Amino acid sequence: MNVVSNKPAEMKGKILCIGEALIDMICTDKGKSLSDGNNFLKKAGGAPTNVAAAIAALGGNVELAAKVGIDPFGKHLIEVMQDFGISTKYVLQDEHYFTTFAFVSLMENGERDFYFNRGADRQLSLEEVDNINLDEFSIIHFGSATGFLPGPLQAAYQGLLQKALSKNIFISFDPNFRQLLFKTETKTFIDQSWNFLKYCHFFKVSDDEALLITGASNLADAVTILLEKTTGIFAITLGKEGTMLGLNKKTVVVPSIPVKPVDTTGAGDAFVGALLYQLSDKSLDQILSLSEIEWHQTVVNANKAGARTCEYMGAMEAFTHLTTDIFK
Repeated sequence: MNVVSNKPAEMKGKILCIGEALIDMICTDKGKSLSDGNNFLKKAGGAPTNVAAAIAALGGNVELAAKVGIDPFGKHLIEVMQDFGISTKYVLQDEHYFTTFAFVSLMENGERDFYFNRGADRQLSLEEVDNINLDEFSIIHFGSATGFLPGPLQAAYQGLLQKALSKNIFISFDPNFRQLLFKTETKTFIDQSWNFLKYCHFFKVSDDEALLITGASNLADAVTILLEKTTGIFAITLGKEGTMLGLNKKTVVVPSIPVKPVDTTGAGDAFVGALLYQLSDKSLDQILSLSEIEWHQTVVNANKAGARTCEYMGAMEAFTHLTTDIFK
């Protein structure tokens, strides 16, 4: 999208992440289903929350827009965000809804037993995000794991996208598809994703998401469709193989670094956070003018952040070890 930023120079650098802030309750009884498990570990989570934490850990200026309950878990989420250095001015507390929970157990066959107990995150409304002064931000990141589910948050997402477009703000998007959330409603997820893919300046998808959203049977065909139907720069994460960067109607695979993975949770969010952190000191027109070599190096660094995250158990724990030293 060839648009020129009209934002004043002194306002560059601040990133807004919008979406769910939730509590992951991770069953620590190996191989047990949620019904059979007895021991659970409480972790702050939510894809856009993870991205914000990664940005803050690297030293970035970031705010989170989300909604939690007025309960101990909402209080915990806000405290964790503040400890990372994330501004929580737009993390609102709802007196009528509890903080959202995701219960997860890893089974012996590698499948996840998952149960989502949705509460306050869906209640972030269009009226509430309209109160956000977008003139403060140079980048807005949408991470849609719950933003495309029914509820006020869905309208808030769409409204904020249109407002960001009108102000020439750099728009980042990560669909974060979760089969267990959408079940038989994948079409609505795909349709809403395309609404963002058409307008965003950058998007990140996994290889599986690329196939789902395009309807292609193989990655090569999916890439062709994305190159034809989108104008933004994109990254397709390929696990240990690295990342496919789509730029100027062609692609290149940017290798990752070798690590001994402990937990891959949050690796994609760390990638996005590191990429946006590197762009945050630039205006929209400067970002859109970056050369292929500069984008390649940006992805090299983001790959390092994603890979290093896999060396620790849990995304938030991993982010406490993130520094710009990894870019060297």
